[in-house]
Amino acid sequence: MNSRERILAAVRQNKPELQPLPETTTFVSDFPDLVAKFCEILRFIGGTPVVVANYQEAEQYIRQTYGDLSNIVSKVPVLESLATTQWDVEDPHQLEAVDLAIIQGVFGVAENSAIWVPEERGGHRVLPFICQHLVLILNASDLVPNMHDAYQRLNVGEAGFGVFIAGPSKTADIEQALVIGAHGARSLSVVLLQNT
Repeated sequence: MNSRERILAAVRQNKPELQPLPETTTFVSDFPDLVAKFCEILRFIGGTPVVVANYQEAEQYIRQTYGDLSNIVSKVPVLESLATTQWDVEDPHQLEAVDLAIIQGVFGVAENSAIWVPEERGGHRVLPFICQHLVLILNASDLVPNMHDAYQRLNVGEAGFGVFIAGPSKTADIEQALVIGAHGARSLSVVLLQNT
């Protein structure tokens, strides 16, 4: 018997008895207004919430706020007229010059303002992180109170890749100073559509 076999035999002999798994607990959040809570948290973490009635108002906001940017990618079919460059690329390095990316989220979480973005909605998985500015579009009716509700709604088998995005990129580990845009988008606006 070699050393590997001796170690594995010792592990098998000293294996603890199986214990029943604990009951799954969920937490109930009683936020009276999910939109208000989502906006409050988003502001707190450095993002900009924008509540609009429809896609037309969303387009007006984006044109007014980001009209001076020249390299815009839109992955939202209704807002494709805002795009100035093609998003469907083979090599993610081609996205390095994107000033603004506009992406549709699936649902958002009020307690932390995170938005679920699967790869098929976000284009190449690097797009939300390599762009200078990011606009996420979300239906206000697609907000859930907390991450427990989010995980119940989430189907990880739908896409090969997906990510929760909350706020612009930031770090505070460099000389104890907050740096926005350190590892990704410098700004994040979330446009909440009320009437869709």
